[in-house]
Amino acid sequence: MKQREMQRQAQRSSKCLGRNLLVAWAVGVLLGGCSATSVSPISQLNASPANFDGKEVMLRGVAKDVTRMPLLNLKSYVLKDDSGEATILTERELPKMNEEIRVKVKVRNFAIINGESLGTTFVEVERH
Repeated sequence: MKQREMQRQAQRSSKCLGRNLLVAWAVGVLLGGCSATSVSPISQLNASPANFDGKEVMLRGVAKDVTRMPLLNLKSYVLKDDSGEATILTERELPKMNEEIRVKVKVRNFAIINGESLGTTFVEVERH
């Protein structure tokens, strides 16, 4: 009789542990999805743009030198952080001058020759 009671208790503990692990896993997944994407310093992209070719990268900085060329339907702005600056191409409305923003960009290089990139552009994917 004692052995049977111990088996039942072990089964209940096992079910409870399984449920707790499932809840912990679900919470971890949900919180992991909410974590902020890491922000890259602009100097890192400028130093080795070939390493970022085709990748999306999050940047943060202050918008400067907004430019609009209506005939070419081209809009750009310079994003400046503590490490450097980069010209960002966009199809969206331009940010306000001196506005601090976070922006996800796609890095594109016209060509990469012997590990050196030529014609690097940063195209805005989304802005926060």
